[in-house]
Amino acid sequence: MKKEYVMGNGAIALGALAAGINLVSGYPGTPSSEILETVSKHKQGNVHVEWSVNEKAALELAASASYCGARTLVTMKQVGLNVASDPLMSLAYVGVKGGMVIVSADDPGPISSQTEQDTRMFAQFCRIPVFDPSSPEEAYEMIQDAFTYSEKYKTPVLFRPTTRICHAYASIDIPETTRPKDFDGFVKDSKRWVIFPKLSFQNHAMIEKRNPLIGDDFSTYSGNTVTGTGKKAVFASGVSYAYAKEYLQHHPEVKLCRIATPYPFPEQFVLSCLEGVDDVLCIEELSPFMESELLKLAGKHHLSVNIYGKEAGHIKHSGENSANYIEKVLCDFLQTEPRFAGTDVSDMPELPVRPPVLCAGCPHRASFYAVKKAMTGKKSYFCGDIGCYTLGNAMPLDMVDTCLCMGAGITMAQGFSWMDPDSTCFAFVGDSTFFASGMTGVVNAIYNEANIVLCILDNSTTAMTGHQPHPGTGRNMMGNVVEKVDIKKVLEGMGVKKIVTTNPLDLKNTIDVIRDCANTDGVKAIIFQSPCIALFQSDKKMQISDTCIQCKKCIREIGCPAISIIENKVTINSDLCTGCGLCSQICPVNAIGGEK
Repeated sequence: MKKEYVMGNGAIALGALAAGINLVSGYPGTPSSEILETVSKHKQGNVHVEWSVNEKAALELAASASYCGARTLVTMKQVGLNVASDPLMSLAYVGVKGGMVIVSADDPGPISSQTEQDTRMFAQFCRIPVFDPSSPEEAYEMIQDAFTYSEKYKTPVLFRPTTRICHAYASIDIPETTRPKDFDGFVKDSKRWVIFPKLSFQNHAMIEKRNPLIGDDFSTYSGNTVTGTGKKAVFASGVSYAYAKEYLQHHPEVKLCRIATPYPFPEQFVLSCLEGVDDVLCIEELSPFMESELLKLAGKHHLSVNIYGKEAGHIKHSGENSANYIEKVLCDFLQTEPRFAGTDVSDMPELPVRPPVLCAGCPHRASFYAVKKAMTGKKSYFCGDIGCYTLGNAMPLDMVDTCLCMGAGITMAQGFSWMDPDSTCFAFVGDSTFFASGMTGVVNAIYNEANIVLCILDNSTTAMTGHQPHPGTGRNMMGNVVEKVDIKKVLEGMGVKKIVTTNPLDLKNTIDVIRDCANTDGVKAIIFQSPCIALFQSDKKMQISDTCIQCKKCIREIGCPAISIIENKVTINSDLCTGCGLCSQICPVNAIGGEK
């Protein structure tokens, strides 16, 4: 064994490798991305690793590998589970042969997601087990258990870390070597693997009979623990358990019950925890899942116990929990004083507000600005999408009118075009998102003769989630150089007649291209092609000369974080500047120039 200091996502990956995984697939999304990347870095033996084109594809290919008896891991964030939900619902009925664990990393807050979602509710909806780790150390051990349970009950299993588990660090003992599982291959049996209504009917009945048995099995699972004694009990899960444990270590008179396997609910374990208890507080993120299960259990067994939590209004429904917040909740429940009561914090400064912005030199800023200038005075709709370019909504650009989910900007632009034919409708999408979920919307536009301008912001990477490769980058996670999927050729094959490629940092030419496309009927595509500055930086810097008239147009119009006002003078921070030159192209007196 050796000790590794790893991120929670790394612990999940190393635990999966220790479990003998054969295949890992997924789609990048914070807070889950590092899991697959860690597997790729540390795998030994014949383990296939890939970033799939989206979560649906990732789950479907893992399903067939599992049918062969292989152990498979699928990674995504909580909104990615929505994309994978179609095959997941069917897979829950069909079942698996080799262990399959689907990591859906939840993002309470939300910190970097469109929505807050609770994967435990998805598990209940699909009728499949879910594991809920409370620390990186536990995640390492628990994911190995998840594979065991998956194979024992022939079902896919959900694994639900949250952001604070994914991004925490811990020291973990791991084996020096790992070995993929041996498997016997696919055995053809259409009565098992082909999902006809008869099979679904039979398997649904089987699932409903099986799940209470899993709940009983979970009642003896080592991750479900209880400490302390008394008439008050706190039930907690995930990182909230760690917060509660920190405070309650000074209160042994309170039972602290950890639920590591929230579905199927471990009823026998919970009933044993409730013996002699009068009052219960449920601490969890995000939904009142445990609380609802406890209320049902209390009613089912006619228990005289008061249950507090989200439903009762004692804990907030939205947002992530914190150690300080949980301390306040526990103090109210126990009628005790906070540990630092009376400490004067009146002179503590407010934390600085740091809204997310496009990086200095980001080509997306130039793309948005060019469209804005080209369409000045004309009625336009700007439909955004999920990625770095969502930040085009910030002032002074203000170029994202809508943002719903991945790929939606392309189809939403079509809706605007039908309802307001006199407008010009733009759909912005990144290169990675185009492959993940944008192509369907383009086909829909061509088939239904929509009138939109498709703007593909091609920066040659999946930037927001950590610069993962995608089908257009020419490399994959197995370390191979592969044929690039050419976006222009894909558009041509779909039937887009007008396709123009431009470098957005060439402002004048780009504005001319946009105006030309805006005046052309039908589906038009502009590929704004310029690499992400985090991958390719020049040593060029921009400087402001003495001819600057302090009009501040460079600040008012593009909002580059490298340009600011210091001592009443417009200044360019050379540490941030990437020399993109956009500011020099909008300066009315040519006071900004490049410096080698």
